[in-house]
This record gives sequence, structure tokens and C-alpha cells, in this order.
Amino acid sequence: MLYAGIVRALGIDFGRRRIGLALSDPTGLLARPWKTIERRGQLHAVADELARAIAGLRDEADGLDAVVVGLPRRLNGEPTELTRSVEMLADRLRALTGVVVVLQDERLSSREAESLLARREKDWRRRKAALDATAAAVILQDYLDSADATRPAAGEDGHQS
Repeated sequence: MLYAGIVRALGIDFGRRRIGLALSDPTGLLARPWKTIERRGQLHAVADELARAIAGLRDEADGLDAVVVGLPRRLNGEPTELTRSVEMLADRLRALTGVVVVLQDERLSSREAESLLARREKDWRRRKAALDATAAAVILQDYLDSADATRPAAGEDGHQS
């Protein structure tokens, strides 16, 4: 979990053709879609590209304290054909970046992202272009909400947050 003072995170929705990315705000409370990148090459090449992006974000003024990768599972909890690849990606990102990498259940995140996008964008082509990054934001927001629930409230631990 993220702790008070460790706040900014990157969300990743890993897919067969595209990878959606989302960022939290500097307070670690809100996730927003960032961008979508086309998946090129084998898993190691993808991990290397993501590691470069992570290094760039880490070097920004707001820094980067965690990476949250959506873990694909079937509705019944069983792994999908992408589950092992995502686990390997997370392991490689841990080794390459030194940043905390967390796996977050992503069941129904794409469906929720589609629903969110449909409320404000009627053109399905525009929704499709934003779907992967929005799914990454849903995954990241789920993680931030669960991490926030475990943080002590101001003064609860004897310190002001």
C-alpha cells in the first residue's frame, strides 16, 4: 500500500495491442487517463519502453512512487491468457525501475471505462481511442481508493498528514 507522503502513481492497463496509462494527481487521491501506447515487440521490449517512461516520471517534480498494473482475471477469479504475461511484466518493471510495482485486480475495468466514456462521448470512434487509458485510470483509482482507506486520518497516528 501507499503511505502518507508516498502519493503519485502510474496505472497500466496491459493489452494485446495497446497499453493504457493513467496518472494520479500529486496527492494520490485522483486518477486520470494519461495516454495510450501501441504495443510493439516482445514483452521485454514493452517493459523496457515502460521503464523509460517510469524513469521520466520519477524524475519530474512530482516524482513517481508506485506503478499499479492491472492483473487480468476471469470473473470467477481464474487467470486469463494474459495473466502470466502481466505478472512477468510487473517482475521486469520491478527489476528495471526500483519503483514499487503492485498488481491490481482489473476485472470489469474495461466495461466500467466504456460506461464512463459513453456518458460524455457519443462517438464510438473517440471512445475507442480513449478506452485503454480510461481503463488504466479505473484500475489506478480502484487502487488509490483501497490505499486511501488504509491510511490513518489526520491526527489518528499522532501526526498531521
